[in-house]
Amino acid sequence: MSIEFYNKNAEQFFNETLNADMSAICEKFLKYIKHGSRILDAGCGSGRDSLYFLKRGYEVVSIDASEEMARMSSQLTGQKTLKMRFDEINFDSEFDGIWACASLLHVPKADIKEVLYKIVKSLKNEGVLFASFKYGNNEIIREERLFNSYDEDGLRDLLSTFAQLKLIEIWKTQDVRPGRETEFWVNCICKKQ
Repeated sequence: MSIEFYNKNAEQFFNETLNADMSAICEKFLKYIKHGSRILDAGCGSGRDSLYFLKRGYEVVSIDASEEMARMSSQLTGQKTLKMRFDEINFDSEFDGIWACASLLHVPKADIKEVLYKIVKSLKNEGVLFASFKYGNNEIIREERLFNSYDEDGLRDLLSTFAQLKLIEIWKTQDVRPGRETEFWVNCICKKQ
């Protein structure tokens, strides 16, 4: 459902999100990752954050489930974005960091633990995961997209089911896109031990 939305609305979504300034959160994530190491941008959308990490000297693997978003991301970053759904992830201890910015929120709550298991498995020991979700505590369908939202307690509960994940930080932010100032996000950084 969400994938079709992004295929149909790729250009509009690309234009709406490309210039969103995520640098403060990107830098918060990067302070836990050795310079030049390997990052998975999981659900990369426009490729905006992949490009940010590449320009700072990191090795980046970008994935997106939407064929159109993968195409546009590839054009932006100058490297191939893999067309891959979260349930197709099959990496094993390959990444120093995984960036899942506003992407896991499209995974139904019924499937989120299975997807997170694949993501945690993809991290090296001491690897760092960043994830963000719309702020709330529900699952809704809006504009042909599923949104799975959490508040701090809900996200803590979800993460606590993964013994090897240590929660480092959890915080709430305001949406950075113009006209979205009334929308909020919950963000977390975890380390695999």
